Amino acid sequence: MLTIRVIRSASSVPANLAEGHGRRGRDRLHHWRIAYGSAKEVDCHLQLLMATSAVDHRTARHALRLFDEVRAMTWRLLHPK
Repeated sequence: MLTIRVIRSASSVPANLAEGHGRRGRDRLHHWRIAYGSAKEVDCHLQLLMATSAVDHRTARHALRLFDEVRAMTWRLLHPK
């Protein structure tokens, strides 16, 4: 069941980034905030799966690094200089 949540959270990230790209103002930021939260949710789920040895640690760590990069990019969208 947790792996389904990872897939749902992970697919929410690009979907909300794309939808936010097509919007303006607060609506745009709303979608980007959802994308950021979903990326954090993926991190949490992967950490739990790693703790229970339900996933390959090497692969999960690689995915965690990628989602960390996505969170950093999304943070910059939400907080431009």
